[in-house]
Amino acid sequence: MSLPQIEEELRRLGLKPTGQRVRIAEMLLRSPTHLTAEQILATIRHRGERISKATVYNTLKVLAENGLVRPINIDPQRCVYDSTRLPHHHFHDLETGELADIHPDDIAFSRFPTLPEGMEADGVEVVIRLRKKR
Repeated sequence: MSLPQIEEELRRLGLKPTGQRVRIAEMLLRSPTHLTAEQILATIRHRGERISKATVYNTLKVLAENGLVRPINIDPQRCVYDSTRLPHHHFHDLETGELADIHPDDIAFSRFPTLPEGMEADGVEVVIRLRKKR
């Protein structure tokens, strides 16, 4: 997604395309990626720009609430923001922490559990955790 497209998308969602919002959204939306808030913060600061940790977290929350990115909770201490909005699954390399996309058609379920009464499935996300063979 180009910079003008990102600004247009933010406006379409009723969000003001502030410089900080646009920079963070651009990091995630210019090409498919998986980034943590800490990685985004470090990249922006490495460029010599000033931004607070709270601004990064608040912006990511707003982007996720509006469907521009998907938060993936890898473990209790780590959330990764995924720029691919279509449903898909992931490989998670436990050594490097990296995520790699798995196309939904590459996973098949032979059985799905009975859902609790009055509930419906909103989505299914599979994370396959990988480690080197011993």
